[in-house]
Amino acid sequence: MNFTTLQGHRIEYARLAPASARADAKSIVFLHEGLGSVALWRDFPRQIADATGCEVIVYSRYGYGKSDALAEARSIRFMHEEALQALPELLDKLNLNEPILFGHSDGGSIALIYAGSGVRPVSGLIALAPHVMVEEFGLISIRQARENYLTTNLKQKLARYHDDPDSAFWGWNNIWLHPDFRAWNIEEYLPKISCPVLAMQGEDDEYGTMEQIERIADKAPQVELLKLPDCGHSPHRDHPEAVIQATARFVNRCLSI
Repeated sequence: MNFTTLQGHRIEYARLAPASARADAKSIVFLHEGLGSVALWRDFPRQIADATGCEVIVYSRYGYGKSDALAEARSIRFMHEEALQALPELLDKLNLNEPILFGHSDGGSIALIYAGSGVRPVSGLIALAPHVMVEEFGLISIRQARENYLTTNLKQKLARYHDDPDSAFWGWNNIWLHPDFRAWNIEEYLPKISCPVLAMQGEDDEYGTMEQIERIADKAPQVELLKLPDCGHSPHRDHPEAVIQATARFVNRCLSI
């Protein structure tokens, strides 16, 4: 595990080399979910590295994992701030050019904002259960997560993956349930995404409907959708082999363009 500084905060990250690297490889940068971290990806990034022949970079955003705990409340634009400020700084510090972005949930949204902003070129974008707008359906599950955090051992479970589980949980939960967050929407970025996109979502996703990835397909120019049956909000955990195979095919296509 390594540490760097982004936007004045200590951030943990890891670089994973594939068992056999391809000559034309691009780095794949992982962007975790709203309660994720480097540790919560478990061995999945390593599996993607080996399946694609590409280096994989994983990091815990500010407020998560072993990165610095939040010192202030998140803003309504926290995903925009990550995409337009912190992520470019990380790529510069690690000398990463034209990466492939792999984002889950909030991380998928951050990847979409980054790619649609035109800040830097992106070779490809893989989004698992991303959000492009706020649905009442998802807010029901987020309210239930709050109840679970207050009444069950969820805090103890999160402490396995975060040095400060309160920072991780409340930094995510409070902002998603903030009244002003209801208007959050990133669809304006979708038509400006120039790279290929693979968007995956489970049919039983408790945090969003298929309309999320269908809106991506409607508005972004090069989108492939994968809808997974018997799958919740984390396709890489519910159906890892399907996600790995789809990712390997997609990466191969991106690198052959």
